[in-house]
Amino acid sequence: MTLLELLEGPLWIASASIFVAFAAFRLIVILFTGRREAEARPAGSPFLGALRTILGHFLPWRRLLGNGKAWFVTIAGYSFHIGLFVLLLFAAPHVEFIREKIVNLPWDPIPRWGFILSAQFAFAGLITLWLRRFVDPVVRLISRPDDHVAAGLTFIVMLTGCMALGEQSAFLRGLHLGLVELWLIYFPFSSLMHTFTWPFSRGFTGAMAGRRGTRA
Repeated sequence: MTLLELLEGPLWIASASIFVAFAAFRLIVILFTGRREAEARPAGSPFLGALRTILGHFLPWRRLLGNGKAWFVTIAGYSFHIGLFVLLLFAAPHVEFIREKIVNLPWDPIPRWGFILSAQFAFAGLITLWLRRFVDPVVRLISRPDDHVAAGLTFIVMLTGCMALGEQSAFLRGLHLGLVELWLIYFPFSSLMHTFTWPFSRGFTGAMAGRRGTRA
C-alpha cells in the first residue's frame, strides 16, 4: 500500500471517524447538559429573543452601522466563510472525493474560474481576520494560541489545496489530504467547533435576554 492509498483509505476513515464522534459528543453535551431553570416569571419571550439574536447578528449592530471598522470585519468574515463553503462543497476535486468516499452529491462542480474566485475571497477574508488578531489590541488580548493554530492550519490546508488543484502531483495531493485529516482531528477540540456551536451560543444568549425582556 502506497502512502497516498494509506491517506485515502485507513487514515481518512480514522480522521473522519474522530471528527464525527467527538464533534457529535460536544454537541450532545451542549444540548442535553442540564441547566437550572430560572424561577422568575419571564418578562418576554425566550424564543423570540433567541430568533432575534441569531438573525440580527448577521449584520453589525444598529449603533455600529456607520462604523467602517465594523463593516470591514463583517465583510472579511463573510468573504472567508462563504468562500470556504463554496470550495468545500463545489470544487471539482472535492465533489469527486465526496461522491467517492461519503455521499453522491446531486450537483455539478463549479468551473475552474469559480474555484479561483472563491479561493481569492476565502484567502482574503482569512488573512484579514487573522492579521486583526495581531494588530487590534482588544482582539489580540482575547485571542488564545488555539485561535492562531486553527487559523494557521486552515490557511495551510487551503494553500495546499490550491497547489494540488491540477491533480498532476501525487505528492501535493497526499500533502493536502494529510493536512485535511490533521485538520479534521484537531477540529472538535478547538475553536473551529464554532462552525456548529454558534447557533446554540447565540440563541442561548438571545433567549436569556428575551426572557428578561431585553435584547442581546
